[in-house]
Amino acid sequence: MVKTVGIGIQNYEDVIRGNYFYIDKTNFIKEWWESGDSVTLITRPRRFGKTLNMSMLEQFFSVDYADREDLFRGLSIWKEEEYRTLQGTYPVISLSFANIKEPDYKMTFYRIRQLLMKQYEKYSFLLEGDVLSKTEKAYFEKMTSEMNREDAPMALYQLSDYLYRYYGKKVIILLDEYDTPMQEAYVDGYWDELASFTRSLFNSTFKTNPYMARGILTGITRVSKESVFSDLNNLKVVTTTSDEYAASFGFTEEEVFSTLDEYGYSDKKEAIKRWYDGFIFGKQRDIYNPWSILNFLDTGKIGAYWANTSSNELVGKLIREGSRRVKTNFEDLLAGKTICCPIDEQIVYNQLDRSEGAIWSLLLASGYLKVVSHESEETVTAGGFPKYELMLTNYEVKRMFQCMVHEWFDEESGAYNDFVDALLAGDIEAMNEYMEGVTGQIFSSFDTGKRPSGSQPERFYHGFVLGLIVDLADRFIITSNRESGFGRYDVMLEPKKKEEDAIILEFKVFNPKRERSLEETVHAALTQIEEKKYEAALITKGILPEHIHKYGFAFKGKEVLIG
Repeated sequence: MVKTVGIGIQNYEDVIRGNYFYIDKTNFIKEWWESGDSVTLITRPRRFGKTLNMSMLEQFFSVDYADREDLFRGLSIWKEEEYRTLQGTYPVISLSFANIKEPDYKMTFYRIRQLLMKQYEKYSFLLEGDVLSKTEKAYFEKMTSEMNREDAPMALYQLSDYLYRYYGKKVIILLDEYDTPMQEAYVDGYWDELASFTRSLFNSTFKTNPYMARGILTGITRVSKESVFSDLNNLKVVTTTSDEYAASFGFTEEEVFSTLDEYGYSDKKEAIKRWYDGFIFGKQRDIYNPWSILNFLDTGKIGAYWANTSSNELVGKLIREGSRRVKTNFEDLLAGKTICCPIDEQIVYNQLDRSEGAIWSLLLASGYLKVVSHESEETVTAGGFPKYELMLTNYEVKRMFQCMVHEWFDEESGAYNDFVDALLAGDIEAMNEYMEGVTGQIFSSFDTGKRPSGSQPERFYHGFVLGLIVDLADRFIITSNRESGFGRYDVMLEPKKKEEDAIILEFKVFNPKRERSLEETVHAALTQIEEKKYEAALITKGILPEHIHKYGFAFKGKEVLIG
């Protein structure tokens, strides 16, 4: 009889004692221990088993779980004789920043102090006996949620010292989802304050701590060393492009397919692969996200499970407010193409709003993109970064982004859909009528406010193209800002069926030095289409000139005229 699938269980003991479905990842314990690394940072996308593996590590090594071989008997780690003697022999400090998602620094700092306080409460027995001096006991009792800014960064360092003296053994320190507060800090505008505190906390805990045996941090991103890991030269960084621990997080295809056979879903392998395969860790290809596989096993239904487990607020913000090139690349990704860009795996959050490379690095670390190929570090010039060929990870991720774009148009979805119908029908009068409602929503979504909307129509028309890609990709090949004839057109819709007409769109901002009205601006846009021979690319593909519709969009502030 197959085991029950437990959804959302992140405590290793609960999984084992409840006899829930579990794919053995205990070999991670051996691989990590034998690496000999002092401090390890492992980055993986969300819902890839980071928390469960950290729980497993705690319960394997912690003295609190001494003589609990029942949690590991029959699994791969218990086949290793020398590791049986390690189980339950180390003091362990284990905490998680996963739930620290506060709107400001004051609340974030308070929540971190609460977590530090909980660690001291757990080991309150240290206040008994004579392991601690009178002064140290007084310090211990100050470690409440109201501890000051000076004491908080040293809290884990001091606790390590106390535990080392009590047990006569150095401690193992586990910090799960270390970067969750940092993402919130970037979105809500208190990055500098949090980075300063985190840098102090990490330095004392992981760098200058003589009472620490080993340490592990997990997260989604590798935050730049300058931001929070300065001077932490003992840090081993393992990202999604590293070979270490490649099969320890997520499910391999062999694991997934054998599970599908066990649960009677052998006929679903092709569909499961299309939806959930595609993650690549180091040289290990065909990694599946565990969250979607577990939910499929639980419900028997294929759907967007992993992609919908968070608000994706940061991802949406970066794409929506990104430059024209960011949106052009995103259009290619939605169309199933690859993009090529330099990647620095260190995420610099306070550069995300001005660095395109940082945006793609974040999407890669978060699991939305996968590496198709990349340059060798040896070929990169000094000061540069290797170029990566990237594409959307799988169909589930594509569906998530399609839904995200739809949401950007929700407020005026009726008018937008009417406009698209008028565009396909060639009804210019209706297009102008509907555009009045559409522009308000699209300008609102795609204008960051740094420049007037009318002076930067790229944000409008690339938002517009994204909407077209989602709604019309099944009927047209939609491209923007591509070369054809003697220039670059703004938007082109090439029909996939010969019976449908092609469309070329050109966008122009009203220039009072050259034009007296929006009508003249429309005329200038249409003239540019003809003079630059933008239709050349379509004609070479066999589309007759009379089946190519050309439209000029003129902008003046939020006024739009189409002709």
